[in-house]
Parts: sequence; structure tokens; C-alpha cells
Amino acid sequence: MTLSFFDQFMSPTYLGIPLITIALTLPWLIWPTPSTRWLNNRLLTLQGWFINRFTYQLFMPLNQGGHKWAVILTSLMLFLISLNMLGLLPYTFTPTTQLSMNMGLALPLWLATVLIGLRNQPTAALSHLLPEGTPTPLIPVLIIIETISLLIRPLALGVRLTANLTAGHLLIQLIATAAFVLLPLMPTIAFLTGTVLFLLTILEVAVAMIQAYVFVLLLSLYLQENV
Repeated sequence: MTLSFFDQFMSPTYLGIPLITIALTLPWLIWPTPSTRWLNNRLLTLQGWFINRFTYQLFMPLNQGGHKWAVILTSLMLFLISLNMLGLLPYTFTPTTQLSMNMGLALPLWLATVLIGLRNQPTAALSHLLPEGTPTPLIPVLIIIETISLLIRPLALGVRLTANLTAGHLLIQLIATAAFVLLPLMPTIAFLTGTVLFLLTILEVAVAMIQAYVFVLLLSLYLQENV
């Protein structure tokens, strides 16, 4: 039986247990907990440097009120990177290729930024729907357009993460299948195809990290507009 290439994005089950549960909880075991010693090991030092630099770069342009989100956004960043990177390993499942999960992360966080803006500065939050100096006949049209652009933000967040990871995984699957088929027929072409597959895998590792950063960065930009 020939399976579809898109079957790799289905949530696998083993003995009736969905493996997405393991995929969501396993990344937390990778990041070590801080020790009580004066000097940490290399892994803990590198981890702490990465978290500090990321938090500094992310919250440097934000106002003081947005710094309360440092813990949740940094945790989200580490969580997404772990899931994306683990999904590149053989015989694993990438939960972030599911639009339902990405929308479950994007929608509540986006809604929280909007509610914060409406609570703290309602006038400034509503002013984003109508630019200053708009002609009177264009006011209803611009309000509708800006409202649609505001409501489409969480969908864009979820679809961007899903589409980028799905496209990379699918391309790797296609090239790997081509290399496997060409190996007994044309070994030289199969070797070149395998080289392309290796380079594409490196690119996909970069995409996995960049997309997690872009997801959190866009959330911080939405937060900046409302604090």
C-alpha cells in the first residue's frame, strides 16, 4: 500500500495512545535545571547565555509594562525551538506542523495583548483602527479593513509556523524518496541528491529555530502596540 506524503503530518498513535502527548512533554526533559554549585557546567552556561541574550534583544524596545511577559515569552521560545528541533529526528512527530496546536498558542496570546491594550489605554488601542487625518468618506472602509487586519493576526501567526515547517518536512521527504529510488539505478545522481538532502536538513534546522523566534518576536510587537 502506497502512503501519502502528508501522512507524516498525522498524529500517530501507539496502542491507542496519541504520541503527541509524549512529543509535547519530552522537550522539557532536555533543558537542565540550574545547579546549586558556584560554577555551572558548559551546557548550563550556554543555556543561560542564550536565554539572557534572547530576553534582552526581545524586550529592549518594549516599555516597562511589557517586561512582565519575559517569562512566558522566553518559555514559549524554548518550547517551540525544542519541538521544532526534535521533529527533525527520525521516527519522531512534530506537533508544530498541526495548525490546531499553533492556533491554540497564537490565539490566546494575541487576545491577551489586545485585552491589555483595551484595559490600559483604550483610546490608543482603538486609534489603531483609524489613522489620523483620514477623509470622512473613507472612515467606514478603513475601520473595516483595520479590524480585519487585526483579527487575522493570530491566523497569520499559526499558518506561518505551520506552513514553513510543513513545507520543509515535505521537501525533505520528497528528496529522500528520490535519493532512495535513484540509488540502485544511478548511484552518482543519488549521491548528489543525498548531498542536497544534507544541505536541506541543515537549512531546516535553521528554519526551525528562526520560525520559533519569529513567532515570539511578532507576539512581542503586538504587545508593544498595547503597553
